[in-house]
Amino acid sequence: MTEGLPAELIVRDPSEQLLHLRRRWRGEPQWWVFGYASLLWRPEFDAVEHRPALLRGWHRALRMRSRVNRGTPEEPGLVFALLPGGACRGVVYRMHPDRAEAELDRLWAREMPTGVYDARLMPCRTAGGPVLALAFTLARASPACLPRLADAEVLHILRRARGRYGTTLEYLAETSTALHERGVHDREVERLMALARRHGLLAS
Repeated sequence: MTEGLPAELIVRDPSEQLLHLRRRWRGEPQWWVFGYASLLWRPEFDAVEHRPALLRGWHRALRMRSRVNRGTPEEPGLVFALLPGGACRGVVYRMHPDRAEAELDRLWAREMPTGVYDARLMPCRTAGGPVLALAFTLARASPACLPRLADAEVLHILRRARGRYGTTLEYLAETSTALHERGVHDREVERLMALARRHGLLAS
């Protein structure tokens, strides 16, 4: 299995990324998508199969600036992204073969309107064997990738940031619940939830 789209296929224009992805994906017998945050609790499509999965070499981090979905240009929010290093537990979803093309278009419109992510096909480990899945990753050099924030900065964002899909706080809590329901323990997510509770942002 490939480790992802070749470097020459990682392009910034979202329509070009989608074109390259379709060309690469059409050689695969099944189309899988790796969910690690909002795709766990609000997937964009009806999957015909889903499995717990492990993606090595990337980790979930609340370090992507959000000026639309979970914040505004004046009060940016935060969302999770896959950053290099470590490993990430999530879920892989297998798209229905008859609807995959249309569902990919909807997923792309949600995740890639500005092309902020690097869309990669990467091997994920599952109990049923390895699968090659689409994952939306973020380069550390991206302008949307923030350094690790101090807790005081995170709390300010959790208190104030709201975008078209709701608040950063709601997004964090929904992701935490989805991970807990799947038996996934993410120490940083659990730490951030405890931080929010200590400061009265969530019920204890």
